[in-house]
Amino acid sequence: MSTSLVHQTLPVGPLQCNCQLLIDPTSKCAVLIDPGAEPGKIARWIEAEESKLGYKIKILGLLHTHAHFDHFGATREVKEHFQSVPEILLHADDLKLYQALVKQGERFGIPMKEPLPVDRFVSHEEVIKFGSISLQVIHTPGHSPGGVCFHCDGLLFSGDTLFRESVGRTDLWGGDEAILKKSIQDRLFQLDRDTAVFPGHGPSSSVGFERRNNPYVGVGSS
Repeated sequence: MSTSLVHQTLPVGPLQCNCQLLIDPTSKCAVLIDPGAEPGKIARWIEAEESKLGYKIKILGLLHTHAHFDHFGATREVKEHFQSVPEILLHADDLKLYQALVKQGERFGIPMKEPLPVDRFVSHEEVIKFGSISLQVIHTPGHSPGGVCFHCDGLLFSGDTLFRESVGRTDLWGGDEAILKKSIQDRLFQLDRDTAVFPGHGPSSSVGFERRNNPYVGVGSS
């Protein structure tokens, strides 16, 4: 892992989505992955991180692993809060899900506001840069059509594609179990076994651990 990258995780909302903050201390630029709920809590968390670091950060992007409501329910409020006006990034294959935020919330009994427009669509193997830090986009459909993971120098932010000893649901909008398994085996399990995995919910893991132990997609080797 790069020694310069600052990484913090904050679980938010009733489904405890892991919101991820990545900061480049050299440029003081940052990105936020999956601001799923509780925008006030997210803002206070970032302010507390700034206080610990001793400097203000500039959030350049709001990155989304996919467009289920619990992963972008606070995106509108977070974007409106920060003067840096971060870009909203999403894979185009999840646009219909993104635009259906209010209906998604209704299904789960959670009121939602209409989302802001997506500023930029990401694609497989695209590199997103902020300061001296680079994130590579890995398209991993299966949990949703436009599901992606973000890979950065030994860290994998896997959203709801891969969990510790589990995988994402495939019974929601656009899910497909066979495609999900293929995404994990063909793309995520090709990464170095020491790659740390930070999923969209729950505890962290590693690629090697999941290859050995994940009962859904494990291949029994490190």
